[in-house]
Amino acid sequence: MLKKYIDLLKEQRFIKNYLLMWPYIKPVWPRALMSMLICIPIGSLDAVIALALKPYMDLVMVEKTVASPWYIPLGIVAFTSIQGSLKYISAYLSTWVGGKITNSLKFDMFQKILTLPTSFFDKKKSGDVVFQFNNMADMACSGLLDNLSVFTQRIFSSLSLICVLFYNSWQLALVSVFVLGLAFAPAAKLRKRIKSVMDKTVMADSAIITAYNEVFAGNKTITSFNLAKVETFKFKDILKHVFNLRIKMVQRTQWLSPMMHVIVSVGIAAAIGYGSHLILTGAITAGNFVSFITALILLYTPVKNIGTNLNAVQFSFFAIEKIFAKLNIVPSIRDKENAIKLQLGSHNVIEFRDVSFHYIANTPVLKNINLKVHEGQTIALVGNSGGGKTTIVNLLPRFYDVKAGAITINDIDIRDYTLHSLRQNIAVVFQDNFLFNGTIKENIMLGNEHATEEQLNTAIRMAYLDEFISTLKDGLDTQIGERGIMLSGGQKQRVAIARAFLKNAPIIILDEATSALDNKAEAIVQKAIDNLMQDKTVFVIAHRLSTVQNADKIVVINQGEIAESGTHEELMKIENGAYQTLYNMQFKKQEAPV
Repeated sequence: MLKKYIDLLKEQRFIKNYLLMWPYIKPVWPRALMSMLICIPIGSLDAVIALALKPYMDLVMVEKTVASPWYIPLGIVAFTSIQGSLKYISAYLSTWVGGKITNSLKFDMFQKILTLPTSFFDKKKSGDVVFQFNNMADMACSGLLDNLSVFTQRIFSSLSLICVLFYNSWQLALVSVFVLGLAFAPAAKLRKRIKSVMDKTVMADSAIITAYNEVFAGNKTITSFNLAKVETFKFKDILKHVFNLRIKMVQRTQWLSPMMHVIVSVGIAAAIGYGSHLILTGAITAGNFVSFITALILLYTPVKNIGTNLNAVQFSFFAIEKIFAKLNIVPSIRDKENAIKLQLGSHNVIEFRDVSFHYIANTPVLKNINLKVHEGQTIALVGNSGGGKTTIVNLLPRFYDVKAGAITINDIDIRDYTLHSLRQNIAVVFQDNFLFNGTIKENIMLGNEHATEEQLNTAIRMAYLDEFISTLKDGLDTQIGERGIMLSGGQKQRVAIARAFLKNAPIIILDEATSALDNKAEAIVQKAIDNLMQDKTVFVIAHRLSTVQNADKIVVINQGEIAESGTHEELMKIENGAYQTLYNMQFKKQEAPV
């Protein structure tokens, strides 16, 4: 019986998975060990009832002696009370240990996700990330620890009950243990049958989370386009897919318990038939037989339901493997060995040297970009949508790494600098800036959490936020909601600019920071941007060419290549040039009668 358990655990990669989990178990191992040790008497006490029935049956039921062992019923109650108390302690310790391990796993998974490059998130849906980095930890720990306790109890319960079987009749015990071994044989094939279904089930469950996230984030779009019915049908299809996978899982796993029911019933029938013969021949007493059958039923009962436990263990092992696959990811963008700290001084030069880049192999986005930017210059990147302007500025803080060529700062490849020091010297204001749930002050202070009150007020004033904040009841402590939902577009941009102000980085990236605003909001934000740009090296992406006419250099990007570069005046002199064409198109559009 014990060998079957061990073989089964090996088959399910039990040892391998617990070795993976050991760093998380180690800090709480005393309580974890105590929880497992308590399972030994819990399981072993199962044999007490069966063992007590032999003298009770022989003396009371058969011999009908007056000197009946009256203490046996009381002993059974006492032992089961002890067993119940130990089960409570074991459950408490398992929950405590499981909670600690789960939190440690989630913490490490959260730390890992913060190190992953932008390209990782480009390929993932929000539901996949939430499920794989959060829900998997719950699945791994709860199923594994609970079922480890169950298996430990059943191992020692089985050992004690098998001892009772052999104590009462070695002949019947051999038959029963042989049948028990047959009952475990089908379990060996369980993993192979359910692995593919588990993969699909996880993906389906994450699709449900994605659907809820999309409804939350896109509720205005859904409402304005009357998409409620469309989203309902999409969600119904997801639920139908999940339901079909659940049914398929039942089809592949739940046959195990009924099959074990049949096999163990054969064992009980054989024990009753052969036991009747042994009683008639005087080989065993009635007490032996009753004690034997009781122990056999107690031994077989959990075996009949082991399919459910094995299914839960398989999901736990599957989750552990997925978790450690994520934890073992080596970020493609990371500090190289002996990376140096970027310390910008005077006369800094940023240079793009034959830079090429692609998101998808054989589909180039940038081709041989050469660009030199001196300290204090403002460089405007203009051109048609999809030309590669945003990609260029995304390469500077290493949201992505170049595929060919190099970007240097002061003749040193940016990949030789530490990521932290590189990004600390760059402030980015996006078209759609992400604001965190919290107060206005908390969001601005993200630029420099150690900023003084004077620095904070200066940033607010330079971002033209002071007048707006003065109208708020709670001022800087006003809650802005998730993603800054309580603020207008212009207000969100000014909060982001104030945050960049507080960071006080020498390099500024403005990625279409005003393109989504109306004229009034744009005028205010543009003033804030002008303040932010003072004495900084600035990269500006803009569709409205009127906002970049004063740039030191305007670079026209078309289809991933630099078509033209120069000042506004220089580029306007190029007959039928790319910049002149863009400018004239915008000018005519603005002058066209309404």
